[in-house]
Amino acid sequence: MHNFTPWSALAGGMMIGLAASLMLIGAGRVTGISGMLSGLLQPVRGDIAWRALFMVGLLIAGAAAFILEPAQIGASPRSLGLIAVAGLLVGAGTRIGNGCTSGHGVCGISRMSPRSLIATVTFIASGVLVVFLTRLLGGAS
Repeated sequence: MHNFTPWSALAGGMMIGLAASLMLIGAGRVTGISGMLSGLLQPVRGDIAWRALFMVGLLIAGAAAFILEPAQIGASPRSLGLIAVAGLLVGAGTRIGNGCTSGHGVCGISRMSPRSLIATVTFIASGVLVVFLTRLLGGAS
């Protein structure tokens, strides 16, 4: 655990929670990224602008982090093709699971949704299993 940063992780988690709460209280919307993106891919009139602005904000924040602190992001240890396949699998999983980690883990659990609790436990257990198997088979360190 050479990059353990509990204070910045706590601050980031608090900002995510605050942003999700403000979105729910202020706009009556759940801050689930897959749901926002899905709403852009199947647009409903009058419901596009806020989704598009949120997605643009995510892209700008990622680009800013890459420009301002590239060492914090670093190079990927995996090939671009493998990352693309993994991204497609994550996208398929969000459709099957009716949401992503941000929607279920941050917003759903805070609303005491049993479905979100089960989904989040499944996400975490699956991640732990994949890391375990990958390291067991010698594919990653």
